[in-house]
Order: sequence, then C-alpha cells, then structure tokens
Amino acid sequence: MEKELFKYLVLDVFTKEKYKGNQLAVVFTESELELLMYEDISREFGYSESSFIYYSAPDKALKVRSFTSTGFEIHGAGHNLLGVVCAALLKKMRVFHEQPDDKFVIMKDQKIRLLIGFDEISRLPIVGMRQQAAVIGKTVPSGLLAEGLSLAQDEFLTGDLNPTVVNTEVAHLMVPLKSIQVLNKAVSNKSLLIKLAAQYGFEGVYCFAFTENDPENIVQTRFFNPGIGIDEDPATGSAAGPLAGYLYEKKRIAVDTEYQLLQGVQMKQPSMIKFKVSDQDIIVSGSSVITMEGVLYK
Repeated sequence: MEKELFKYLVLDVFTKEKYKGNQLAVVFTESELELLMYEDISREFGYSESSFIYYSAPDKALKVRSFTSTGFEIHGAGHNLLGVVCAALLKKMRVFHEQPDDKFVIMKDQKIRLLIGFDEISRLPIVGMRQQAAVIGKTVPSGLLAEGLSLAQDEFLTGDLNPTVVNTEVAHLMVPLKSIQVLNKAVSNKSLLIKLAAQYGFEGVYCFAFTENDPENIVQTRFFNPGIGIDEDPATGSAAGPLAGYLYEKKRIAVDTEYQLLQGVQMKQPSMIKFKVSDQDIIVSGSSVITMEGVLYK
C-alpha cells in the first residue's frame, strides 16, 4: 500500500467553465518543503505553474509558493495565486477566519491583499488580487521584436503605443499589435525573445490587440515566456496588471472602471481576466473551478 504524502486539486483558473482557462495544480502541505521537492512535484504535473499552500498560525494567513514545471519560482499575483484562493474558498477552508477586515495571503515573504466575493448565479468565488501601481519602463523597438514574434514590422501598432516594459510586481513587455488576425499568427522565436528579455529587463511578452466587435472584452492577448519554460500561457494575471497600467497611462481606459480581456483563444483554453486601475493600485480578478482531486504518494 502506497503511503499518502499530500492531497492536491487541479483547477481551471480565470474561467467559470471546466476545461477552459489556465490549469493549476494546488498541493496542500503542512509546512515549507525542500526546494527539490517543489521542483519534482511541479515537473510531475507539467502545468505552466503549480502552487503549494499551508496555513501558518503565527502569520494568521495562508502561505503560498509557486513553481513552473522547469523549477522557476513565481512571485507575481497571477493565476497561480487566484487558483489557490479559489481552492481554499471552494473547499471552505478557514484561512481568513483571523482576518476580519483586510484579507490577504503571503506568497513566499510578500503579503498580497485580496478582495473576495461570490458570483450571484454560479456561486463561484470571485477573487481580486491587488497589484502595485504600474511602473512604466523602457520601450523596445518593434524592429527588434518583429523577428522574435515572426511578424512584419508594419504589423505592430504605431503612434503613442509602442512595445513597452511595465512592472506591477513582475516586469513584462506589453506589445500592441494592429489586429486580432496579426495577434493570432504570432509565433514565438524563443531564443530571440530570451535575448531581448535579458537586454531590456523583462520576463514575458504580452501581445495584445484591441477588439472591434466584442463589447465584453476590450482586448485579446497572448503571452510568451520562454525564459522560464512557458511557450504560451492561456491566462496570465501577472501580465494583465501591467497591461492595465499601460492602457491607463496611454489614456485608453478610465480610472475605477472594470474591464475584461480575453486570453488563450489560440490554445482553445479561453480565459477571462477582469482588471481595474485605482489611484493606489491595480486589481486583477476572476474565478476558478475544480476539475480534479487526488493524492500524491511517497
């Protein structure tokens, strides 16, 4: 008889439908693990990210660590964190019982504040993750990016919208493209994107195009982060925050107004990410559903 080690859930994140959105493994531990075990388990699941959680009584909070399948530790508040909080709420875990006012979790050593509600129809949790106000960084010439995305230089938007590094918690490159058709045909040239990321100081590449006949979503997006082993991601909350800050900086969205973007269409894993810019921070929010449950063995 195999000895049980940890229980786990698999969730689809930034969606209200099973088998859509971004897959996330959530592993329930009792304390911190050895780094090698985090890496081994994350590689075994093979998802873009896996999260490990336990309740810390001294901190009065849920503690979270997240890793890619290649062993890279993730620190941003994206689908790796949204899925964790939804899992705790769906399983009715008492992780916020000592937080009567402001709700938060601790990712590694960082406190991340949350807004929590429930959808009136589905009763699924709706979790908002607070990211820091956006810091606008360097612009990257579209001529350098064209080969990295297998596109022509004239397929990038011009004028005041240029490829720009934006940081809320993680620095990603925002890449405005002329149309959804251009967005859909982009192909990541991994080695070139890794080289540009090192040169300009960003992690992933968040391509977007404005929608024309979709009143629900302001943009469609695609995300490439080959430097940490993510060829393409169907939902990227840590990039949605920087995009919100970029669109606000460029006067394309209004303050204190909620918008939604669509990601993952090309991967047949459509994901809906809501975002809102305030004077102090950026809120990225969404829902998750549980698709699998099981046990890891020694």
